[in-house]
Amino acid sequence: MEISRSRALRGPNLWSRNTAIESIVHCTPEEQNFTLIPRFEDKVRARFPAIGGLQGQGMDNTLSIAHVLEAAALSMQAQAGCPVTFSRTHETVEPGTFQVIVEYTEEAVGKRAVELAQQLINAALNDTDFDVKAAINELRELDEEERVGPSTGSLLNAALGRGIPFRRLTAGSLVQLGWGSKARKFQAAEVDQTSSVAETIAQDKDLTKRLLHAAGVPVPMGRPAKDVQDAWAIAQEVGMPVVVKPQDGNQGKGVTVNITTREQLEKAYATSMEFGTVVMVERFLPGHDFRLLVVGNHLVAAARRDPPQVLGDGEHTIRELVDIVNQDPRRGSGHGTALTKIQLDGIAIGRIAAEGLTPDSVPAQGQRVVLRNNANLSTGGSATDVTDDVHPDIAARAVEAAACVGLHICGVDVVCETMLKPLEEQNGGIVEVNAAPGLRMHLAPSFGKPRNVGAPMVDLLFGPGEDGRIPVVAVTGTNGKTTTTRLISHIFSAQGLRVGMTNTDGVYVNGRQIDSGDCSGPKSARNVLAHPEVDAAILECARGGVLREGLGFDRCQVAVVTNVGEGDHLGLNFITTVEDVMVLKRVIVQNVAPNGYAVLNAIDPHVAPMANVCQGKVIYFGADRHHHVMATHRAQGNRVVYVDDGHIICAEGAFKESVALADIPLTRNGSIGFQVDNAMASIGAAWAADLPWDTIRRGLASFHNDSSNAPGRFNVMDYKGATIVADYGHNPDAIRALTQAVSSMPANRRSVVISGAGDRRDQDIVEQTRILGASFDDVILYQDACQRGREDGEVLALLRKGLEGATRTSYTTDIHGEFIAIDHALSRLQPGDLCLVLVDQVEESLEHLRKHVQEASKA
Repeated sequence: MEISRSRALRGPNLWSRNTAIESIVHCTPEEQNFTLIPRFEDKVRARFPAIGGLQGQGMDNTLSIAHVLEAAALSMQAQAGCPVTFSRTHETVEPGTFQVIVEYTEEAVGKRAVELAQQLINAALNDTDFDVKAAINELRELDEEERVGPSTGSLLNAALGRGIPFRRLTAGSLVQLGWGSKARKFQAAEVDQTSSVAETIAQDKDLTKRLLHAAGVPVPMGRPAKDVQDAWAIAQEVGMPVVVKPQDGNQGKGVTVNITTREQLEKAYATSMEFGTVVMVERFLPGHDFRLLVVGNHLVAAARRDPPQVLGDGEHTIRELVDIVNQDPRRGSGHGTALTKIQLDGIAIGRIAAEGLTPDSVPAQGQRVVLRNNANLSTGGSATDVTDDVHPDIAARAVEAAACVGLHICGVDVVCETMLKPLEEQNGGIVEVNAAPGLRMHLAPSFGKPRNVGAPMVDLLFGPGEDGRIPVVAVTGTNGKTTTTRLISHIFSAQGLRVGMTNTDGVYVNGRQIDSGDCSGPKSARNVLAHPEVDAAILECARGGVLREGLGFDRCQVAVVTNVGEGDHLGLNFITTVEDVMVLKRVIVQNVAPNGYAVLNAIDPHVAPMANVCQGKVIYFGADRHHHVMATHRAQGNRVVYVDDGHIICAEGAFKESVALADIPLTRNGSIGFQVDNAMASIGAAWAADLPWDTIRRGLASFHNDSSNAPGRFNVMDYKGATIVADYGHNPDAIRALTQAVSSMPANRRSVVISGAGDRRDQDIVEQTRILGASFDDVILYQDACQRGREDGEVLALLRKGLEGATRTSYTTDIHGEFIAIDHALSRLQPGDLCLVLVDQVEESLEHLRKHVQEASKA
């Protein structure tokens, strides 16, 4: 077995809406049916008993080694605690080659699971050992390292519950919620509206305390120490016992409490200096350690924090008791679990030494052994929820403390005896205010009721009913998708929206090009959706990007499918038939929002049935309103767009709106059929997005199909009384549409300039010139500099083959280079002639043509 390629599908894809690893697996004839391999399944199950059932395919339910790879990769992730359920093995048209698709929740974990599954299979084939326990532990640790922590996860879960899309911006916890101009960002428990000034204040414990004291909030007396002698002086000023801690510390690091002697203070001072540059000394407040969580102007959760401790049983040593406590599955090594493992380190050993104990001491039955003075969860402490016990005055003080510092999300540390009485009545006080507070103690307390603190945080970012989404229109098809994408974008811009657009020419934001090249893939889509100036996104979705990585969004408001034909690159990536293309193109339709629309070509037999997989509603478009799909859809009271008496009509029940074809320059008074289709699709998309009809008409009327606005899309130029049409059409369906369009344009003699791409099928290259040979008087063939894997002259030979039997056509060949071919064609043009130039290097060729046109106009 060989895996030739594995890639991550990071969005909705050909196989599912789940993220997945897709691997291309090649099996030998024997491996295509592993029952032919003696005891193979038994050997696999002996090494990995939890692999689960194996599911075959086809009438004979044949099982290949690829199916075992699928099952093993999925099961290993599941055993590691990953919430994965989807997998599939698909046999391709190439004998012995399979596509194995396995869901993942963390990409690195999914990829590693496939590698480990391959190792398992090789071990079974070669009768070698495979440590499945170590493999699953590796995946579990990798998952904990890669996935977001509990704090970030709580916000993401709350956002998903409201239908808000998200995107991780880093490997850490920086996340974008929403899209475009409606997006917000957060990191852990920090939101983008909180200023860096507020965070700076929160990090300075002395400044925070002074601000709180000035506002009448109870705080312990104390101040920063210049040195250890000054620290002792402060302790005497405020009175023993005292607390020593770093002024800019966090997570309880370097904090020592309940200090009563100078010796203790000096040790505590040295410890604090290890975690900061300035040491605070302040009065020790007796009581329990509480953490109050403030979000906006509300207290949303409170917990009592207890230091890490063990309870003696008269049998086990302190070291053994710590190990027993750490066996709790809720305890982990970092912040990815509800609790953190207790560390029996130097600090803990020093703490128990004060009680006359060592790690090897055996505490008596019921004896409580405290291992640290601070109660932070990050050092192994535990938490008990007390949200329902918080006195209103304490809650008000916590909210006031957060406001004094300027934090929108704030962890307020309080020391007092109880939450049931105001702080002033029990000599309690606020000892710290924390930016980016940990949420684990509230989400999964050791005792008491869990609190969904992510929900109020998301509510802080997005108001009631807001989902952070901007209108997203996804456009696909074999031909016309770029023109349609540009026209839809133009109409949205006419509404005053800042539009982000991706297509095969580049990425555009608010009319400005920010990237060039073929940008019709998911990466470009994600870049547009992350741009803060985008109010609406119009995204061309080409087949390559969907195959390579899936969609760049979770769902769209409108999906437009212009048509499905033989198109480009059939035979590559296991897409071999028009039916395969249809299944791929309909991915955007499958991911229309429930309240959205699919705008579908009713006349195209491969597009119309896509309505069956749409979760939203459907708008059909087609020139013939009597077509059975159109007629049935309209009779059922649904939306249709069609042509009647020189107008494009939009109808739904008794409702009708019309736009004259004469007012849509793109269609040249309706004479260019494929542009009429593109206009209907664009109108349908704008209608689906509820744009005003005045805006739609204004956008259609102001869209001119010139080389600057829609390069390479039926750009018409005048050259010395002859007509030049430049177009990027490069597949048989596009050639047919172009031939039909130019046939409606008057001309004395018609010529065409064409080459062929070497990475297309022989029959597609031949078919292009076969179509042209029936309609053009002169065909100029040229050879590209890049033959894309073909031998020199091979493409030209196929092009000439398509012209065999063309009675009215002459052709010119043996031209090397696109510009030379264009110059040759222009030199032969006479007034009244027409020349169709099928450009390959779009921008360069159009610029070459423009120069000729400008020079001719000056002559």
